[in-house]
Amino acid sequence: MHIFPQGLRGRPAVVPRVVLPVVLLAVCTVVLPLSPAAAGSGPSSADPAPRAGLRTSAGGGSVASLPLGGPHRSAAGRALAPRTTARFELIGVTWDGPADALADGTVRVRTRDAATGAWRDWQRLDADGEDGPDTPAAAGARRAGTAPLWTGPSDGVAVEVTAGPAGPPRGLRVELVDPGRGAESPAARTRPAEPAGGGRRSGQQAPRPEIVTRAGWGADESIRESDFVYTGQVRAVFVHHTATATAYECADAPRVIRAIYQYHVQSNGWRDIGYNFLVDRCGTVYEGRAGGTDLPVHGAHTLGFNTNTAGVAAIGTYVKDVPPPELLTGLARISAWKLGLTGRDADGRVDLVSGSSASRYPAGTTVSFDAVSGHRDGFNTECPGAALYPELPGIRTEAARLQGRADTVATP
Repeated sequence: MHIFPQGLRGRPAVVPRVVLPVVLLAVCTVVLPLSPAAAGSGPSSADPAPRAGLRTSAGGGSVASLPLGGPHRSAAGRALAPRTTARFELIGVTWDGPADALADGTVRVRTRDAATGAWRDWQRLDADGEDGPDTPAAAGARRAGTAPLWTGPSDGVAVEVTAGPAGPPRGLRVELVDPGRGAESPAARTRPAEPAGGGRRSGQQAPRPEIVTRAGWGADESIRESDFVYTGQVRAVFVHHTATATAYECADAPRVIRAIYQYHVQSNGWRDIGYNFLVDRCGTVYEGRAGGTDLPVHGAHTLGFNTNTAGVAAIGTYVKDVPPPELLTGLARISAWKLGLTGRDADGRVDLVSGSSASRYPAGTTVSFDAVSGHRDGFNTECPGAALYPELPGIRTEAARLQGRADTVATP
């Protein structure tokens, strides 16, 4: 999943700021016009937008939907003129129709910093659907969308969509997500770690790491589907990065998780957050999709290979940023424990069957994977990033060591 970084509260960025280039397609090279007010010195803040399509969640969270169309539409695409909005911290664009409807187009957004009032640079959103359920959506049940962008506290937005050869899809909307303070719950906020060697049923079972529960990160359980869907035994773990800012305070990780959760559920129409687990830069492990951390909950993280797998997302962008050792340890610990529950060697290989031709492999194809693989192994994406992907062999080795069977060979 790609959520490009922008302005997250916390320590200064550890890498130089990167300005993403704007790509103009040969089939559509006209930049869509903004409002006349935007044609002067800069974006105008005098055009407040109503919170159309507002969906709320407990703890002050919300998702506001604004249509892309009206007077700023053309055969080339859609635009939303710069305007003031209520506060949000994550943004994405959704539409009706197939997930790849904008694969040959571009989506750019510009947001205003709520603290300083300054407009940030234009940022491009990834329009290719990488994550999501493998099965086709029921009519009206789900919407396709870009990867979301974490902006940090913002109160203004402008959008430009340049369509591909097929033209803009129907129902284009920009989604503005405010994670709020989180829902309060009497449930336990953490599931404690097992002591080293504790709870093992065999030499393959690694101790469970401490896991922050959904109550711990403030999930509003009323917005997700009430029932759970389970897959067969978890045979592999796919590692992702959320591509949010890397230099964040770990205390802010729950806000990022809540925003992703709300976008997946209230904007995309998924039954729950797509990932089974998330890990922050301090190595803290968070419960993702509901249904039981020790059960094979069916996720929506690696299109085509959501069956018999678990998705674990590293919170941050690890294209150029070096993943901290604590993060790598957290990824190894949750992978070792999750695979060990069913006796799977974290350093072994498994065969999986593609469930979608939109993945790297046609539906029905049997593919051999490492038990701990990267998202790019199953889908044409850079995820989990050029800096994190080479760390996977070390994660596998450490996970196998935690299982107490680093020198054994997995059964097929």
